[in-house]
Amino acid sequence: MGGVTTQDRADRADGADRADRTDRADRVPKQDRSRATRQRLLQAAVACLAEHGWAGSTVSVVAERAGVSRGAAQHHFPTREDLFTAAVEYVAEERSTALRDLFPEGAAGDRGAVLSALVDLFTGPLFRAALHLWVAASNEDQLRARVTELEARVGRETHRIAVDLLGADESRPGTRETVQGFLDMARGLGLANLLTDDTTRRERVVAQWAQLLENALD
Repeated sequence: MGGVTTQDRADRADGADRADRTDRADRVPKQDRSRATRQRLLQAAVACLAEHGWAGSTVSVVAERAGVSRGAAQHHFPTREDLFTAAVEYVAEERSTALRDLFPEGAAGDRGAVLSALVDLFTGPLFRAALHLWVAASNEDQLRARVTELEARVGRETHRIAVDLLGADESRPGTRETVQGFLDMARGLGLANLLTDDTTRRERVVAQWAQLLENALD
């Protein structure tokens, strides 16, 4: 009877190695497709919230807009609440990254430009989508806990970015409250912009706040 030769073992090892490489090659595109599907769902969810509000933004509507099946959507996000809280968080993180990218070398002391960029965070689709989510959360206990935690985290990150870009020294009394007061005001400007184009008035208000912050933070 013939035994297993060295060549047999080498052939088997080579075959196993090829199979392993093929399996890895198959997995990578699947992982890429899964990530792409997830991102499309998140972007579609935010767009639906901004355009149709909570009541009109069902999983089926989002899945159709994203070009995927309802089953695929539920594979990534088992519940409607999972989908929409993840979507707002995703875009909030993207906007934070975009804000930092506006000033890759720092703001160079241009606080007016920083303030305008911060106000823009509260006048785009993200804020409109988040507002619909807040309204829904006020009436749904399960959603409220998630949205409250999310907004607290996003708020802390936005405050930290604002402090960094404005060059604010929070060890000085009143500095933290001054920065937070501006962010609260920016949120109010975002609310005003929901009903009408508030660009002209907003620009005047931001210019005034820039002067106030220069005096308060220097």
